[in-house]
Amino acid sequence: MKSINVYALKEMMDSKEDFQLIDVREKSEYEAANLGGIHIPMGTIEANVDKIAKDKSVVVHCRSGKRSATVIDFLEKNHGFTNLYNLEGGILAWADDIDESMPRV
Repeated sequence: MKSINVYALKEMMDSKEDFQLIDVREKSEYEAANLGGIHIPMGTIEANVDKIAKDKSVVVHCRSGKRSATVIDFLEKNHGFTNLYNLEGGILAWADDIDESMPRV
């Protein structure tokens, strides 16, 4: 599984790189703090596979990186995705290293 750290993600955002960011946390977590990505909760991934890009890089994240890794593993094995990156440490790493004002949810 490919991964990306928060510094590389911030660089992608700052340079306005064409990629998709997907947040697989629950609704309450997303509402409390998010990075502006598309919200597709982990439990709804199967029903929303058509919303995930196959023609550009896709960064998937959750709170710590575990749920997003599970989602990526599922998508790679069952839907043939090869363009997915797990955000190492998830939104907690973002709050620790990039934006300390962000709630740690």
